Amino acid sequence: MSTYRQRIYENYASRFQGTQETFDFAGASRWGNSYDYRFRGWLPASKDATIVDLACGGGKLLYFFKERGFRVISGVDISPDQVKLARQVIPEVVEANALDFLAAHPHAFDLITGLDIIEHFQKEEVLRFLDLCHAALRPGGRLILQTPNAESLWGCMYRYGDFTHEIAFNPNLLLNLLALCNFRDLEIRETGPIPWGHSLASTMRYVVWQGFRAFLHLWNLAEGHTGSGVFTRVFLSTGVK
Repeated sequence: MSTYRQRIYENYASRFQGTQETFDFAGASRWGNSYDYRFRGWLPASKDATIVDLACGGGKLLYFFKERGFRVISGVDISPDQVKLARQVIPEVVEANALDFLAAHPHAFDLITGLDIIEHFQKEEVLRFLDLCHAALRPGGRLILQTPNAESLWGCMYRYGDFTHEIAFNPNLLLNLLALCNFRDLEIRETGPIPWGHSLASTMRYVVWQGFRAFLHLWNLAEGHTGSGVFTRVFLSTGVK
């Protein structure tokens, strides 16, 4: 691992994420409500599906799965203070490099999630990461990724807001890379306001956001481009083995 990465990840949660030493269960529960909508149709039907969250951070997504009754959950993170925090959610959290972890677990998982991880890899690591994810999935298993959106007007803020970010993706590029690594049933989604079932404020923000999206589409068309149509600051992508 690069020296600068090692130095930053050693205290990543406390210095760069502003995370407290005690896991915020109520906050994590509120955060997770939006992912019920964002992950719709993507989660395994069986609560005994084997799930691993790569770069699990402080454990918010682990708590999301735990709250929804999934029983075989684990997490991986390279940062010691992140691992310490995530273990307050479940004990099955490993301090490891995600690439090394995946290489050691072929055909092991029904679902692999990685929120805000792929942008931390250098170019030569990206394809290896996707290949290892594919190899670590069982047939029919799914990979879900979230990453900053280079196609967003605010994408650079997220791209350069973390010193360990190495690369930015737009949705079409990431879908092409997933296809290159033999994933199928590819799909991308925005991570904007939730239209219903979350809060009245979110629904109102969703309506306003649709107006802005329409303007951005017109802007693209005026320049003779179409793009992916995904303009949120970060986006989700998925593929199936």
